[in-house]
Formats: sequence, C-alpha cells, structure tokens
Amino acid sequence: MVIDGYVTELERVLVGPPRVKRDMVVEARDSLLDAAEALQARGLSREEAERRAVAEFGTIEEVAPGYQEELTACAGRRLGWVLLLVGPLTWLLWWGIWRVFPGDAGGWTQPPEWYAVVARVLDGTQLFTGAVGGVLLLALGRFGRTVRRTRLVTRAAAIYAKALLPVTLGLCVPLLYGAGPVGAHMLPWAVAAVVSLLLLGVQMRHAVRCLRLVRLAPAA
Repeated sequence: MVIDGYVTELERVLVGPPRVKRDMVVEARDSLLDAAEALQARGLSREEAERRAVAEFGTIEEVAPGYQEELTACAGRRLGWVLLLVGPLTWLLWWGIWRVFPGDAGGWTQPPEWYAVVARVLDGTQLFTGAVGGVLLLALGRFGRTVRRTRLVTRAAAIYAKALLPVTLGLCVPLLYGAGPVGAHMLPWAVAAVVSLLLLGVQMRHAVRCLRLVRLAPAA
C-alpha cells in the first residue's frame, strides 16, 4: 500500500515524544486515507488514488520539518512546565523548612557575610528558573513561534536546565555545612533534601531529552 509505506517512512524520520509523534502519524494517515477515498470515488483505482493523495500531501522532505518543529516545541513546552513548577516549588519547600525547622548555625554566633549572599543567590536562581519556564512556554506557544526558532529556544533552555544541577549543588553545600540540622530537625531536612534532588532529577531528565531531540532531529 502506498499510504502505508509513506506513513512508515514519516514515522521513521520523525523524532520526539512517542505519544505525540504517534498521534501525528495517525492523523497524517487518516488524512491520506480520506483523500484517497475521495479520489477513488471520482473513478480512480485504489493504487492511483493513494499515489495522488500522497503526491498532493507532499514528499517526506517537504512535510517532515513542519511535524518535527511541532515535536520539538512539544518537548520544549514540557520542559517549560517542569521549570515553571520545579524552581518555585523548591524555593517554597526550603522557605518553609527554614522557618518551621530552623537549623543550628553550626556553632556560629554570627554567620559570615557570604552565608546570606549564597542563600539569596540560591533563592534567586530557583525563582529565576520558574521565570525561564514561563518565558519558554510563551516562546513555544501558539503565538510565540512566528519567528520559527523552536530548536534554538529549546536547546538554550535545556542547556540552562542541565547546568542548574551542578550550580544548585555547589550553592547548597556551603549552606548545609553552615546550618546543619540537629536532633529532631534531621528528618524534615532530610526529606526536603530528597524531594529537592528528585525535582532536580526530573528537570535534568527533560533537559537531556530536549538536547538529544535537537541533536537527532533533521533541521527544518
């Protein structure tokens, strides 16, 4: 079948979120079948109708870039939602921990000046990450892709998200060293640390997926 071969090749060429790609391919196949049935009703043979439908639909080289851009945008939007939620949520988690379960300032009567600076930088980074997620969602939304820079925007956001792991860990180490929880406070601090690592892991996972996608995807 001409349409089956065309759809199989289209699915092979495209890379991106599996469910979204499958839906796109199914939609393309349905459109081709509808067009072929309409042509067949006008007197063409089944094979000729399928060939005509495929020709009118466009070659793989012509249609794949448009589908690929949408797949890349979909992966980028998912990363955007993760950044929008993970950054502020992590900030809120530790904001609550510091106030409900304050740690012992490591024996310091007066914490050094760098301690407050590092804490503010970490807070700012987490809140800024949420802002980056919001901007990414706007940039890859229906009204934000008129310039057609989907791959560039997705790649830049993924690099930022991937770099956050070592940056965040580098900022957290001196803070935890300077204000280690003791006694009954150990459990909530440990839970907060585990949750933070899990959130960072989700963020890293989506960032790596986006970077892999923009490397493998054929250029539009």
